[in-house]
Amino acid sequence: MFNNPENSPWGKVQTCDVLCPGVFLVSTASHGGTMVSKEVSALLSHAAQKCGFKQGGYLCFEEDCQENVVLRELLDKKLWSVPDRIKDKAAFEENINKSIREYNPEYWRARQAGLEKAPARQSVPAHSAER
Repeated sequence: MFNNPENSPWGKVQTCDVLCPGVFLVSTASHGGTMVSKEVSALLSHAAQKCGFKQGGYLCFEEDCQENVVLRELLDKKLWSVPDRIKDKAAFEENINKSIREYNPEYWRARQAGLEKAPARQSVPAHSAER
């Protein structure tokens, strides 16, 4: 359904990893980032969308400072999981969060506010818990 991009805002794509359908981690000769298809970018929060820039039908995120916003969104929405090759997954996620707090504080505040407003989910339906 989604084709790997051949070109990016950073130049000709040399390597492309698919994080999930429609989300591409790309590298060029000198730089890279994450490119999110228009269809998938609609699933990202408004705060996350504001961290990227649009080009060539994609919402693009720089590898150095915005890319972690996409990773956090994909993790939160369960569209991507930390790769098995990463042994300390908690430390990996904390590094993502630390980067976001430093480089994208407005996104972090919006995310945290959204988490606080989200209703607590019951692990057992109420009618089952009464038995």
